[in-house]
Amino acid sequence: MNTIPAQEIKRRGIAAVDDLIANGDVHVIKNNQPRYVILTEERYRALIEAEDEAYAVRMRESLADLKAGRVKRGTAKDLLKALGLED
Repeated sequence: MNTIPAQEIKRRGIAAVDDLIANGDVHVIKNNQPRYVILTEERYRALIEAEDEAYAVRMRESLADLKAGRVKRGTAKDLLKALGLED
């Protein structure tokens, strides 16, 4: 994992990230905890595209379940009862 202290970015600016980003995403450490991730534009677009694609797949599957009659309608109370979680 590529990491860089936030203090280093504050001191050197974004140039501090330039060498690291070539090796992948850069995790910024602040107060000894990972706080941020810096991505290339290409990597960011790929993540957004994958997220959109996954959403579309979930929607198609949900619609197929609905069309096939695999969806039950009810209340939250009905669901809790079906799961055996009702008091």
